[in-house]
Amino acid sequence: MIHELRTYTLHPGKLPAFLDLAANVSRPVRGDAYGKLHGYWVSEFGTLNQVWHLWEYASLDERARLRLALAANERWRTEYVAKVQPLMVRQDIRLLEPVRPVQPPDGAGHLYEVRIYRANVGKARPWANLFNAIMPVRERYSRNVGIWMGEAPQPNEIVHMWAYPDLNIRAKTRAEVAADPKWQEFLREAGGMLAEMQNTLLLPTAFSPMK
Repeated sequence: MIHELRTYTLHPGKLPAFLDLAANVSRPVRGDAYGKLHGYWVSEFGTLNQVWHLWEYASLDERARLRLALAANERWRTEYVAKVQPLMVRQDIRLLEPVRPVQPPDGAGHLYEVRIYRANVGKARPWANLFNAIMPVRERYSRNVGIWMGEAPQPNEIVHMWAYPDLNIRAKTRAEVAADPKWQEFLREAGGMLAEMQNTLLLPTAFSPMK
């Protein structure tokens, strides 16, 4: 199984037009016939005018086959691609290996945080293993949505996602986690394996499977 995290950066002011095409053309055309959509979000904190979407494929070969089939779809080419391309500044993708199954949160109305860490060379897998092992402690405070290791374009990345009801609960949760002795022990063991850390806070779109 492979997951693909796509990030599109739009020209300022073009987000509403993009989302209209995504909701009314892209989703009806694609459904889950060309890869399974897990979530579709817009950035709230971090780089603005971005949409993030997470897809699942059985394999890299299956992804290539389905994307070729999608590119041959007449409605996709003429009603969606031709209209959204002028709205975009850039497109970025990450091909990801799941470390844990995706766990959508219950209900709706969540704020999502995606955290992207770049590990020192050779340390991504050891860090991910330690992080996965500490999840029973971390999930006492909030449930993880997913953990992935980067396949391409950056092989030393770890991506993880969390869902919170709101910013206040996120802040409270992170303070409680930071005070946990077992979490502090994890940080002492794993912290030196990382070179860079970044995060983005995301809001789900009306048509996102994760709400």
